[in-house]
Amino acid sequence: MARLTPTLLSALAATALAGCSTMSAPLPEGVSTEAMAIHQRLMTIDTHLDTPAFFDTVRGYDITARHDVERDGTQVDYPRMVEGGLDGGFWVIYMGQGPLTPEGYRAIRDTALIRAMSIQKMVAAHPDKFELALTAADATRINASGKKIVYVSIENSYELGEDISLLDTFYKLGVRMAGPVHNGTNQLADSTNPGELGMKWGGLSPMGREFVKRANQLGIILDGSHSSDATIEQMIDLSATPIILSHHGADHLNEHPRNAPDALLKKLAAKGGVIHMNALGSFIKPLPQAKERTDAQAALRTKWGNPNLIPADKYEQYLDESNALDKQFPENRATFEDYMQQVLYTIKLVGVDHVGFGADWDGGGGLDGFRDITALPKITARLLKEGYTEEDLQKMWGGNVVRLLKAAEDYKASLK
Repeated sequence: MARLTPTLLSALAATALAGCSTMSAPLPEGVSTEAMAIHQRLMTIDTHLDTPAFFDTVRGYDITARHDVERDGTQVDYPRMVEGGLDGGFWVIYMGQGPLTPEGYRAIRDTALIRAMSIQKMVAAHPDKFELALTAADATRINASGKKIVYVSIENSYELGEDISLLDTFYKLGVRMAGPVHNGTNQLADSTNPGELGMKWGGLSPMGREFVKRANQLGIILDGSHSSDATIEQMIDLSATPIILSHHGADHLNEHPRNAPDALLKKLAAKGGVIHMNALGSFIKPLPQAKERTDAQAALRTKWGNPNLIPADKYEQYLDESNALDKQFPENRATFEDYMQQVLYTIKLVGVDHVGFGADWDGGGGLDGFRDITALPKITARLLKEGYTEEDLQKMWGGNVVRLLKAAEDYKASLK
């Protein structure tokens, strides 16, 4: 790679920022114009954006408006994608775990299909800003066009019920990554948070093994995040293509069910897989909260219920009360530096070919100094400071997951 002089870097930074609709926004703390220029050149893909959960609320969600994380807690929208240099990601169809009954499956199936269509509608409503990506090659093409990349993923395939052919339907709706389970063991696999069923299957169920096989046949990347360690290990062994941990952590610095032990991460890497690092604070370090805060939160939930069901004419009052609670009883949070320690450890453990970023934005991620996607350039700046190259950064910011997409596509093509 050619060496970039400070003069050239400054010029590149000015050029990159001039094209940004938020060019007046200050650089994030610790990010130089040179680091920002490099960040803007990278194709950046986050592998777990939970933002579609807002699309189907009673209020809806304007993805083109700039929201304020300190006001409403949201972390992703188009203006902040531009400001933070996020070129796209995997937009998640997330469904919570329900009962393992025909009625439960049917209700969640329909909700999941609506969520898939909501992502499609978001893209269709803003064709100048977003484009649906269906292949590995689409990422580079869409990025070059100046639009934001929209891959679609499933978090918790509980909605498949007992009909594995529904995975084909979701594939036709754009899904290119899918995980079998979320919180609560289901009909496919054991979860890191197994709930009432416990570790029922010792990893994958018989249907879960069929799920792995069908995902491979369709060219879908298998996602092990939220799966138990045994489930992840079996997915690595059974999958014909490398798997991903789309928003995960490493056990070494903080032992937690949602973090993977070193041996499992090495096995993942040995088979070509990638871990994308989660920025949900309690996975990074123990974060006990004051009883006064938890009691006040419980009272707020009792008063208002599910925030997604609060109508627009009442929502500002709810936010006023929620913000006052946070001010009176501040949350105990992990920091950006805590996050980077886990990132740096994992890179040293498995290498730049097997690490990426999936911070769990709009799904619980966010730290002091890393509250929303406008802070993403801080990762680039920190890794440059550690001596990682632009080539290394491109692998971690998007190259690795595109490689997995290509491997999944190639395997599907080999079956014909």
